Amino acid sequence: MRSIWRTLDRGLLRDIALVCLAVGVVGLSYGAIAVAAGFPAWLPVLMGTLVLAGSSEFLFVGIVGAGGSPIAAVLAGLLVNARHLPFGLAVADVVGKGWWRALGSHVMNDESVVFALAQCDPARRRAAYWTCGLGVLVCWPSGALLGALLGSVVRDTDAFGLDAMFPAVLLALILPALRERTKRRPALVGAAIALAATPFLSAGLPVLLALVALAVPTLTREPRKPREPREAREAAAGPAPRIPESAGRDGAGE
Repeated sequence: MRSIWRTLDRGLLRDIALVCLAVGVVGLSYGAIAVAAGFPAWLPVLMGTLVLAGSSEFLFVGIVGAGGSPIAAVLAGLLVNARHLPFGLAVADVVGKGWWRALGSHVMNDESVVFALAQCDPARRRAAYWTCGLGVLVCWPSGALLGALLGSVVRDTDAFGLDAMFPAVLLALILPALRERTKRRPALVGAAIALAATPFLSAGLPVLLALVALAVPTLTREPRKPREPREAREAAAGPAPRIPESAGRDGAGE
């Protein structure tokens, strides 16, 4: 684990720090909303530490706060977090072994998986995953604690617009990649699918449905032209020029 901090460059550390900061701000909003819904201040902090799944925690607070069954809220949270199954397959090589594997599975989230998959080098994949995962583990419950304290004082937490910071930071991080046409097209298609599905599906599911857009580059790729046989290319190029034998003898005698 010591080599993690020597593997990441300054730019990647900055991006991870910004995302963790945004996660903490959203956690602040989550803690404030939970207290405003009538939950005790310790509950969002405990859930933020042990569950560590923002969408499921928001869903639980929303369902139970509206008078729904806690069992239904837990089942809905499990459904939303079903995306962690393919996540686990994608980053199985970086979560560690033994007791480290248990902790590595716990810090598996959207942010840590995205940063890990964006790296080509195995050492950088592992370092990015653990740095972001542990950062989220610290920032999310810390933000929930501050939000719970804030929610006990300020009731109208929506006035701060804290929920807008996280998507704004993520958008700023992906904008450079959207300059490439091959990446911009599936991103726009995925965003359109998620927006269209949001009114009809539960929280988290539109994002899963948007993964269909990953097939766009395959569907729009132009077919490759078949390569001509070597004999056909040589025939089209014509015979190679022949060097007169006399010129070769003259050159050898110099």
